[in-house]
Amino acid sequence: MDVKTGFFYLFSAILLFASLRVITARNPVEAALYLVLAFTQAAAVWLLLKAEFLAITLVLVYVGAVMVLFLFVVMMLDIQMDKLRDGFWKAAPLAGLIGVVIALEMAAVLLGGFRVTESTQMAGQAAPDYSNTKELGKLLYTQYLLPLEVAAVLLLVAIIAAIALTLRERKDSRHIDPALQVRVKARDRMQVVKMGPTVAAPAPAPAEETVKEAKA
Repeated sequence: MDVKTGFFYLFSAILLFASLRVITARNPVEAALYLVLAFTQAAAVWLLLKAEFLAITLVLVYVGAVMVLFLFVVMMLDIQMDKLRDGFWKAAPLAGLIGVVIALEMAAVLLGGFRVTESTQMAGQAAPDYSNTKELGKLLYTQYLLPLEVAAVLLLVAIIAAIALTLRERKDSRHIDPALQVRVKARDRMQVVKMGPTVAAPAPAPAEETVKEAKA
């Protein structure tokens, strides 16, 4: 077994463990962190497969953006995990059986793709200066240019809609006009109040007088 195969088994084992902990962790924050670990290990497996663009995209998009938003929402909401986990272990055997069936079906479908023949071995030998990212960019901006532009427009519309929903005036929340916020000056926010000079504190009474007063 070479080094590449050893790293593949290592990343795959950590990926399976993290995926199992995602569904078994009691704390939602811990489950989200295990999901981040699973994403990083999947990106490492893609790096072994020379799919650098997909690995970097997985780390930037899911780990860097989606998971941060998910953690923010989880920590902001008061989620009752006890109610969500009712009946978890009762449905665990059936869920495990379905998972095994799905895994066997995927293995049966993908088994033929891992058989290395002479033709596939010759096709897999790329030039020394071959770049997956460069070839993917050429394919996106030539053959799939129209779907890429449509997806970009849809994302832009979603961003504008999210901003419009956020800035709308609601009766149950405090709404402040952004134009008024921009026009606010420093002197409108802070007011300097003049106060009199400080007064010295009275001198403490001598200890003897204090004892006499206590006895009296």
